[in-house]
Amino acid sequence: HLSIRRQRQMCIRDRRKKLLLILVISFSVLAISLTFYFYQVFFSPNTQITTDQTYMLKIPSNAVYKQVVNQLYEDQVINDALSFGFVSKVLGYQDAVKPGLYKIDPKMSNLALVRMLRSGRQVPVKVTFNTVRTKEDLAEKITANLEVTKAQFLQLLQDSVYIRKFDFEEETIMSMFIPNTYEFWWNTSAETLFDRMYKEYQSFWTEERKAKAKALGLSQQEVSTLASIVQAESQKSDERPRIAGVYLNRLRIGMALQADPTLVFAAGDFSIKRLTGVHMAIDSPYNTYKYPGLPPGPINLPDINSLDAVLNTEKHDFLYFCAKEDFSGYHSFASNYNDHMANARRYQRALNAANIR
Repeated sequence: HLSIRRQRQMCIRDRRKKLLLILVISFSVLAISLTFYFYQVFFSPNTQITTDQTYMLKIPSNAVYKQVVNQLYEDQVINDALSFGFVSKVLGYQDAVKPGLYKIDPKMSNLALVRMLRSGRQVPVKVTFNTVRTKEDLAEKITANLEVTKAQFLQLLQDSVYIRKFDFEEETIMSMFIPNTYEFWWNTSAETLFDRMYKEYQSFWTEERKAKAKALGLSQQEVSTLASIVQAESQKSDERPRIAGVYLNRLRIGMALQADPTLVFAAGDFSIKRLTGVHMAIDSPYNTYKYPGLPPGPINLPDINSLDAVLNTEKHDFLYFCAKEDFSGYHSFASNYNDHMANARRYQRALNAANIR
């Protein structure tokens, strides 16, 4: 009986060992399978699987996770929305969506993509504005690649109360914007955009430039106003310091500037090619034929070259200049009215010959 009992006990132990071995093997297989699955979910490529092109994802302000994942899936940026959602949940991204512009490279893993979006690691946007005549032009160009709209920015640009905190008036606020190429975050607000432009304005006006303006008897805003006229008069950067000198000479002796571009601005018609007595009779503070001194503010957005042309004006005794009759874009200069009229008649004959009215 003892022998039979021992045999039974041995059989039971053998069965238990086999069962334990089966459980261990099954658990190991399951663990390996789960490990492989989670590895695939977290580390396998899941973006732009069928293309080598990068994708620029714009996440608007106040966007929620559902909007983000729907856009990614509908635009076929992510191959598997379920695995992306799982990783987003594990890493807490579903409740931490950050707006901005994000560069998504081909074959990024869910882990890499979610980490980038969760951290808000967006790419900057280049903003370039130049050849600007009006506030509407500026608002359109400065917001072209940003989330903020032209209307939102223009509203601030025309808000007399808001712009006074930067020490500008409605007529002079354009002076604050120095044409250049800048980098911004795509979701930069209109207010933040203003703050940044004011800092750039302060950086431009170094102590050296301030000293040069003071030596000319001009404020910083007056330099911008004169520079806008100089810029409108000539596209030739090497000639601008000489033109600036003409206007400064006129200001010193109290002579009217009689700058044709100010009449164009006053008329509000930038297609005008030839001015007449009708234009000169326009009653506007920007009519420098009618009112002496500088106009209330810039007639365009002067670039750095034009601003520096005024600050580094050429010293001479010229009081007049007229476009050359060869239409080269350069001008003939004169220190007296008779010489100027001779230059003007040559140019007028050229205009008539070219049938420019």
